[in-house]
Amino acid sequence: MKAIAFVTQKGGSGKSTLCINLAVAAEEAGASVCILEMDRQATISDWAESRGDKGPEVAQIEAAQIDDVMNQLRNASYDYVFIDTPGVDSAGALAALRAADLALIPCRPTPADLRAFKPTLAAVYRLDKSFAFILNQAPPRSYRVRDASDGLAALGMLADVAVISRNDHQDALGMGQGVTEFNPSGQAADEIRRLWAWVDRRVKGASGKNADFIANRATQGKKYVKAA
Repeated sequence: MKAIAFVTQKGGSGKSTLCINLAVAAEEAGASVCILEMDRQATISDWAESRGDKGPEVAQIEAAQIDDVMNQLRNASYDYVFIDTPGVDSAGALAALRAADLALIPCRPTPADLRAFKPTLAAVYRLDKSFAFILNQAPPRSYRVRDASDGLAALGMLADVAVISRNDHQDALGMGQGVTEFNPSGQAADEIRRLWAWVDRRVKGASGKNADFIANRATQGKKYVKAA
């Protein structure tokens, strides 16, 4: 069982929606997924309620419960546990990071978002966790996407699929679906499927030249965090 934490201290980054869509895509690809929701806004729990008995399974937990819950889940048959965290610097986010095999840091290509992830990145380095940035809610065409991609890639691993801001994401959420269910042939669905394939490979580890590349990027990122 692998644990993936969705973490950022910037509200409105689309973290919960991304978690939902990747969980659905993972299940469609044959993986079994459980989502632990630590965000009191309960976006994922509300979405799950509208799905009825259809997976993935979702449970709301507090930070103090995560170790016990993770121990219980290790005896279950899940391939992945996704942990959705609050969009603030909190005990919940740190607990999720400690439990995670991989931290995913969604970031929109805006100056506010690019400044706001610094505390998250500092915590990731402090806990020595594997991580990746995901450019999320990006405009279809903008110099901001290129500039943000270059900046994030210099700080660490960046997913090679950007999630473009498309109506399908919000429409699917409102219907209690993932984008791959709502519009299977749409561009949003294609991006999410490709992103899940990338995340699945990433969480299983890198070796050889990839590992050296990640280490070099991480060193650059640590220097940046200390200077910030």
